[in-house]
Parts: sequence; structure tokens; C-alpha cells
Amino acid sequence: MLGMALAAIDGTIVSTAVPQIVGDLGGFAVFSWLFSGYLLAVTVTLPVYGKLSDTFGRKPVLIAGIVLFLVGSLLCALAWNMGALIAFRIVQGLGGGALQGTVQTIAADLYPLKERPRIQAKLSTVWATSAVAGPVVGGLLAGYADWRWIFLINLPVGAIALWLVVRHLHEPARPRPKTRPRIDWAGALAVFATGTLLLTALVQGGVAWTWLSAPSLGLFAASAALAALTVVIERRAAEPIIPGWVWRRRTIASVNLALGAMGLLMVAPTVFLPTYAQSVLGLGPIAAGFVLSVMTLSWPVSAALSDRVYNRIGFRLTAIIGMSAALLVLLAFPLLPYPGEPWQPALIMLLLGAALGLFQLPLIVGVQSTVGWAERGTTTASVLFCRQVGQSVGAAVFGAVANGVLAARLLDAPAPGLPGDLDAVARTLEDPGALSAAATDHLRRAVDAAVDHVYIGAAGAAALALLALVVLAPRRFPVITEPEDRRP
Repeated sequence: MLGMALAAIDGTIVSTAVPQIVGDLGGFAVFSWLFSGYLLAVTVTLPVYGKLSDTFGRKPVLIAGIVLFLVGSLLCALAWNMGALIAFRIVQGLGGGALQGTVQTIAADLYPLKERPRIQAKLSTVWATSAVAGPVVGGLLAGYADWRWIFLINLPVGAIALWLVVRHLHEPARPRPKTRPRIDWAGALAVFATGTLLLTALVQGGVAWTWLSAPSLGLFAASAALAALTVVIERRAAEPIIPGWVWRRRTIASVNLALGAMGLLMVAPTVFLPTYAQSVLGLGPIAAGFVLSVMTLSWPVSAALSDRVYNRIGFRLTAIIGMSAALLVLLAFPLLPYPGEPWQPALIMLLLGAALGLFQLPLIVGVQSTVGWAERGTTTASVLFCRQVGQSVGAAVFGAVANGVLAARLLDAPAPGLPGDLDAVARTLEDPGALSAAATDHLRRAVDAAVDHVYIGAAGAAALALLALVVLAPRRFPVITEPEDRRP
């Protein structure tokens, strides 16, 4: 849990210190890469670490991930300009990829099926706690100390996690392979390069350049070519990083697609709800964060109780019920009154967290239970990889949707020269004296309409997740019953 906390708190604690970081190091035009670079490194390394953990064991991979994350944290604290800080954030992300996938796999290794919901729910509380504590701790350190402490604080936490893992994590004894394991370095490099180009195109499209510009089209074309090359390399490899059985088995393929769609819909609350709370409801950053954080309160509770449902009706049907509820909740958001009260979107988020807790955990526990030890790391990594890619795609797609709706609503604005994208609108509304009352109201209604359309799109992503489960997933997951000779 301490190892997971390093990765969980990272994004929320850094985001609050961005003004201080930019004020000290400069680089306002590229500061978004503090997050994009980290996310890119985490995402593209997940499949690689999953395969390595199946080959060499979880413990060495987890130790390497913690060490790499701590080295990156120390280097971030010593950064002398924005370019160096972004490079060191990528080093952090290389360690974060090992943390996210390997911890989830270890939980499935050490605990039998009946105990996994309790353990996975505890891991969910790490993310919930980080969502609430991260902004508070980051704001305090940035305001009363120095922004470099948001990275240095990782060192003692990581040191304790590293000591506990080295001393107390004992993996079950496994038979040694008859032949020496071979690492598919060519496949790993191809997966890394493909993911890097694709995520760069998604993250920077519509931001650094327009979607139909030469850089955007070139990156998409290059990523498609590299994806085809990756398929060729992986088919010929003796021990591929992403083996073909990940997509040939109905259970794993359906869960990958369903959680990829969940990553897509998660962009609506995590990215656009804070903007809605501040721009439409007029809340401050802390209050807006609270509206979002209530989702992290109901999620782990629902996840912890999900075993009482799926033990009776199965993993697939439980997940279908959870995503059906999430679909209804997402469709309810556009029905909220304008401007409304803060408790209304907070209630929506509370219900959404409960629905997604009932959806995600049964699928992760279920798919991990259909494979043995030698395939569990790869399977878990493929699920998390699809979820991360879904989030990147969602950020690009819904960002384009929101800005398109906003631009259409501002065509008949009562005042000329109003900002045309969501970020600029949010900054303008922070200064109440900058606009007339009519222009301010028009902007707020435009933001309200843009976010409503995003939530409708998120409901469409929920429908895609349901479609993947209904059409592809087997009615009963083929669970492997292993002897309970493992003890944490």
C-alpha cells in the first residue's frame, strides 16, 4: 500500500504546486508535460513490467520500480529548469509503471479469491486518500515551504516501502524454468515507441497544434506504422511482451475493452467537473475538489462489498449492473438545473463512484482469477494499459467536443473578444470584473453546455463498456482454482 501510495499521490500533489514551479523555473508553454510525460512513461511501460514480472518474479520488479521512482523524485527536487524537471518526471513515470501493475498482481498472488476484494478495496482506499490528501499536502508545501518538497516527501515514504518489501514480501516458491528466460527487447522497444508516439499525438493534438496539422497527422501515421511493426515482431518473438493470447481469450479481451471504455468515461468527472464547479457554480478550487473527491469515498466502499454480489451472480453480471448504473448517473448530469447547487453534482459523483466500484473490481479480480501465476502479470498489465490508453483518448476526444460546443455557443456572444477554449474561459471567469454581467452569464451557460455534452459522451463510453461485456464476455469467467498454499 505504501508503494502504491507513491504513484497514487503523485498527480494530485504536483498539480497544486504548478504556479510556484512555473514562477521559479519558467516554461509556462510546456508545463503540461509535467503530467503528460509522467502519464506517457507509466502507460507505455505497463506491458513491459507485466511480462518481466511473469518472467523474473514480482519482487525484483517492484523493488526496481520503487528505486527508479525515488531516483526520479530526487532528481525532480534538484531540477534547474523546466526541461530538466520534465525529463526527471519521465524517470519517475518509468518507476510508476512498475508500481501500478506489480502491486495489483502481487495482491492476486498472495491472497485467495475470497480475500481479494478486501485487499483490492484497501488498495482503492490508497487512491481515495491520495485524492483528498494530495492537494492539501501539495498546497501546504508549495505555500509554506518550497515546491521541491513535494518530491522530497516521496523519499521517506518510499524508503519505508522499500524496506518492508525487501524484508517481508515472500513470494511463493515456483519451479525454475528448464530453459533460460529470454527477454523480448525488440518487442519492448517497439511497444514503447508506438505508445510514445500515439500518446504524444493524443495529448498534444488540439493543444500544441491543430488536429489536422502536419505534426498531428504525422504522429498518428507513424504510430500506426509502428503498431503494425510491433505486431510482426511480437508474432515472431519466442516470449513476446504482449502475447497474442491476451486478445484471443474472450474473457481478457472483453475486460480490456470494457476497462478501456471506463478510462474514456473517467475523463468527464476528473478533468471537466472541477472546471464546471468553478466556472458554473462559482466555487473555489478547494470546494471544487471536494465535489470531485466524494466519488473516491463511495468507490472503495462499493468495491469492498462487491464480492457479496459477484459470489452470487458472477463477475460479468455484477459488472454489467455497475456500468448500467453508471450510465444512468452520467445521463442524469445534463438534467441538473442551471446554475444549481453544489450538492447536486456532488451527489452525482457519489453515485458514480458506487457504480464504478461495483464495475471495476469484479472485472480485475475476475480476470486475474482466470490465469495462473505465469500469466497474471501480463494479464493485469494489459488491463491497466487499456484503461490508461482510454483515459488519453478520452482527454483528446472530449477536449475537442467541449471546445467545439463552447465555440458554437460563443458565436452569438453579447460581447466581442470572448475566449474560445475551455481553459481560457475558466481563467477569464476567475476575474469577475473583467466582463459585464450579461457576458459572464453567457460564458457560464456555454461552459455548462460544453460539460453537459462531455457527460453525454461519457455515457456513450459506458454503453461501449456494456456492449463489450454483453457481446464478448462469457457468462461465467473460467476461474482457475489454485491450492491455497499462499499466505501473505
